[in-house]
Amino acid sequence: MKKSAAAVCGAATMVAGMLAVAPAAAAPTLSVQRAALTWKDCGTKNYPKLQCSSVRVPLDHDRPGGEQITLALSRVRHTAKTSQGPLLVNPGGPGGSGLSLAGFVAHELPKNVAAQYDVVGFDPRGVGKSKPALNCRPKHFAGVRPPSVPSTPAIERANLDRAQAFAKACTTKYADVLPYFDTVSAVRDMDAIRSALGARQINYFGYSYGTYLGAVYAKLYPQRVRRLVLDSIVDPGGVWYDDNLGQDHAFNARHQAFLAWVARHDATYKLGKDPAKVEAEWYAMRDAVQKKPAGKKVGAAELEDTFLPGGYYNGYWPYLAEAFAAYVKDRKSAPLVAAYKKLGAVDAAGENGYSVYTAVQCRDARWPRDWNQWRDDNWEAAEKAPFSTWNNAWYNAPCAFWPTSPLEAPDVSNDDLPPTLLFQATEDGATPYEGGVAVHRELRGSSLVVERGGENHGISLSGNACLDRYLADYLRTGKVPRGSGEADATCKKQPEPKPLTKKGAVSPHLSRGVRLHGLMGFRG
Repeated sequence: MKKSAAAVCGAATMVAGMLAVAPAAAAPTLSVQRAALTWKDCGTKNYPKLQCSSVRVPLDHDRPGGEQITLALSRVRHTAKTSQGPLLVNPGGPGGSGLSLAGFVAHELPKNVAAQYDVVGFDPRGVGKSKPALNCRPKHFAGVRPPSVPSTPAIERANLDRAQAFAKACTTKYADVLPYFDTVSAVRDMDAIRSALGARQINYFGYSYGTYLGAVYAKLYPQRVRRLVLDSIVDPGGVWYDDNLGQDHAFNARHQAFLAWVARHDATYKLGKDPAKVEAEWYAMRDAVQKKPAGKKVGAAELEDTFLPGGYYNGYWPYLAEAFAAYVKDRKSAPLVAAYKKLGAVDAAGENGYSVYTAVQCRDARWPRDWNQWRDDNWEAAEKAPFSTWNNAWYNAPCAFWPTSPLEAPDVSNDDLPPTLLFQATEDGATPYEGGVAVHRELRGSSLVVERGGENHGISLSGNACLDRYLADYLRTGKVPRGSGEADATCKKQPEPKPLTKKGAVSPHLSRGVRLHGLMGFRG
């Protein structure tokens, strides 16, 4: 989930005239007042051209005259004489803030492509600058937490108590709004944004959970989709319990890849040339901090939180390896604590993101209500994937006790879309490769671009020039590559990172990836 959120925002409005195409006849009734948006400058050092606004939408779209909530918006305006319309962007989650992502996407696209679009970011309902913003249980992730692995009944009970306390806190604070936090409601918000922008159609670019958001939008409003880009794709057939179990195996593979990388760089880290030996050292470190937390801050659960981002993005490996080696070789806690604060700790924005994450995922689909099933399934997964299985289980465990009844996950299969562009890395940990293949089959006419051997989650605009060419060509012309077989086009993976040459140094080819993954966050 997002650890921190950029502060960009404002209040509302001016209609941007866009492309005219007939709206989808079968789409749900639009329920937003067509008030003009007023935009004001809210630029940051990194994204000085950002403007901000907001739009009011119904809490319950089936009751358009009922309680209203506020969605925060951002944009970078088009500068070309002819506009291709709004390009809505979303970084994932659920619970990720998209306000700064608009600035990032506008900056990283080729100038002649970005100039043709109003790149529009938004905070989904409950997130960040949108109101109300959820924070069910402040300090829920305050350390030192119980260890993740429930090796004793007492540890299992302590973690269950935390999960139940979170669900209860959400119920106490937000009982009136929780029934309206789900993907379909967020999608109907997106269509309200489209209407407020004065556009008959939108272009959409989503990462991670944002791919599911985009696929569901396309299902409900196919004729309102002009162009659709999905990067690092959620498997809609596993929403959400099975998808999380699938993540456990994929993240374990990514962690083993990290340990093998450390072994290959034994000259730097001196933890052994055998990956199995390095792995043993890592689990010994976890046992050690469980008994005596590093710096009185990093126990076993916090250690897992710290190293999990390495499963999303290998650009973090050099920092994690240095902290790992410093603790194992010299028993230095400070680098481990610093890595935790940078990559694992949860601040107020992260608490907000986690609250929305649980509210959406627990409402979206059915979760087992019998804890015995969770216990059996996660012990079975942990036998083969010990790295983060139980950490992930407790992250999602409030869904076993969630107060709202579950919805049925929508079927996203679609025969009514223009050509759409999909990106997927074969070794993605957060959204395993099979999800990209499944959605490619579900969206007729879609084109799948695969990064062979790619190890990261969120791969376009992250430093791979081959992928970025396909993205730019599609946004410029609407044309997608066509090929035979599972993938329509393939790109070579990016080079692996190298050990840091000096403290804090970042390889030039990693800098874009670091910025993107800071916006995407580390969960979901």
